[in-house]
Amino acid sequence: MTTDPLAPLLTLADVGPAVDRARERVDQALRHRALRRHGGQVAAEISLRSAVASAALEGYEHEREAVRAGTVTDPVLQGALRVAGALPGLADLWTRAPRQVLAKLHVLAARDVVPEHELGRPVADPAAGARLDGLAGLLTGGTKVDPLVLAAVVHGELLALRPFAGPSGVVARAAARLTLLASGFDPRGLVAVDVGHQERSPEYVGAAGAFATGTPDGVRSWLRHYATAVEIGAEQVALVGDEVLAAA
Repeated sequence: MTTDPLAPLLTLADVGPAVDRARERVDQALRHRALRRHGGQVAAEISLRSAVASAALEGYEHEREAVRAGTVTDPVLQGALRVAGALPGLADLWTRAPRQVLAKLHVLAARDVVPEHELGRPVADPAAGARLDGLAGLLTGGTKVDPLVLAAVVHGELLALRPFAGPSGVVARAAARLTLLASGFDPRGLVAVDVGHQERSPEYVGAAGAFATGTPDGVRSWLRHYATAVEIGAEQVALVGDEVLAAA
């Protein structure tokens, strides 16, 4: 019998309860009544907020209303918008050919940021390549752990590896959201996890660094942060839903 390589993560202190609490918040948020008749509007707003947050975490902060007005031409922000818009269409392929999807995400994120010949091509590092293969194995059926935990591991690994030139953090955050989307945890891609990361950005940076050490305490710190970011992302669904209903 093969042991699930990620199963031990749920035994780390406080991780299981944090995951359960985040899942409960997400399930509650996805029952918001605005989603019945205005789901498209909510999804579009969540996509915008997620892209703005992801670009900010990459060091390119812009006012949301300026982005909404179309006046921001920053290529990293534009890449984050392209990535956010592409996620629903990539979910099916993600669990079958994750490395192909990662290349596509990098093309979308890094256009006009890195030289064209680097788009979609991981950096030449055999160690990083081996870890990417391991990550792909997890995504294509190598674990049955809760999708939130898998998404956190995908995110943390890609941040640690930085396997692509340019805004690889945008790719990492998109890959994690894709994991939640493709698994059915967040089937419509409505949970604005990146907003949660941005709201707790010092913790995000610190916990990501802790995860990269590979120690149990470091991994635990990252998983707890990730669960909190998911909770904040779920709250965004309710906030946006309320705004949409008020304007209807």
